[in-house]
Amino acid sequence: MNLEYHVINNKYSNIKEVLRDYFNISDRLLTKLKKSNQIYLNNTSTYINNPISIGDFITVNLDFNEESENIVSTKMNIDIIFEDEALLIINKPAGIPVHPSILHYENSISNGIKFYYNSINLKRKIRPVNRLDKDTSGIVIFAKNEYVQEALIRQMKNKIFEKEYYAILEGYLDKLSGTLNAPISRKEGSIIEREINENGELAITHFQLIKNFETNTDLEIEKQTYSSKNAKKELSLVKFKLETGRTHQIRVHSKYINHPILGDSLYGSSSSIISRQALHSYKVTFIHPISKEKITLEIELPEDMKKIL
Repeated sequence: MNLEYHVINNKYSNIKEVLRDYFNISDRLLTKLKKSNQIYLNNTSTYINNPISIGDFITVNLDFNEESENIVSTKMNIDIIFEDEALLIINKPAGIPVHPSILHYENSISNGIKFYYNSINLKRKIRPVNRLDKDTSGIVIFAKNEYVQEALIRQMKNKIFEKEYYAILEGYLDKLSGTLNAPISRKEGSIIEREINENGELAITHFQLIKNFETNTDLEIEKQTYSSKNAKKELSLVKFKLETGRTHQIRVHSKYINHPILGDSLYGSSSSIISRQALHSYKVTFIHPISKEKITLEIELPEDMKKIL
């Protein structure tokens, strides 16, 4: 996969200006490209300070080999919803983290991606662009090189990259739509939990109520006895769109409005209806870093959320 630039005017005086200003290549990546001789002027490897003339072709090869040597390869089922030379996009199930950790050294999505890359003889680092909590399901994007990863992260910062979620909240929402603007910080004394804090980072979440509904508290639970059989529980199906991307943002904002996500034991309470927080990343929209086409991907709710509706 190459980046290509045809010099048709005198806007740039040398190759370095094209790489930084036109392609937005970071200094870090530029260093790697220079060391691996992946920058070409008219099909010949070149120095980045070389001057350019009208008619010249500048090419950057992004297909050099890299590997995540610290990630163990583990065979697992990966639900691929989109793949090309730049991107691998999957539907992550709930209950599995994106990254390896001490508790999930061999059974994260990254371990499965490493196995998949090995199976197709692709020598690439594991580069997740967005992240989901272990018990949140939905779309996760992996970039196949550093340039693509940096381009998509830049789109997130510039609010070009859009992320949308479905969640089932406790109680009936009394507004059809709105915006939650409440800063978030790490909770003192915790390495995991976040909270609303006026000194925290800017956090903006847009929401739209899809429906308020009731369900049985014993839904799909067999061979158990409840003192109030078939008791009803008030819930709301809500669509969320993130303007910022703080850790646990939707979960914290839902708690803030006194409608925690169903099954969220960290910010609400566990549930007999679902074994995890009922949160699903169902839609992403972004500009493809190479083709420059607008990409929109949308997936269905997982079965454990569908059965509640």
